Amino acid sequence: MSDNSISITVELHGGPLDGQTTPVTLTDEDPWVALPNDGCTFPGGSSIYAPDTNGRWVWQDDQPAQTP
Repeated sequence: MSDNSISITVELHGGPLDGQTTPVTLTDEDPWVALPNDGCTFPGGSSIYAPDTNGRWVWQDDQPAQTP
């Protein structure tokens, strides 16, 4: 079985992680990433970034921490 995923490093735009970079693995038609972030709206939560139509990874929203 082959791995058809592509790993790249992207720069984040907007939101609390603006200007930082993060590695992402592109495996979905609708890629996004939720990054744990102490600076987001929710304590212990994550900031969500996704590519826009030009390929820039932009902030979408913050989400609360997931509880088990």
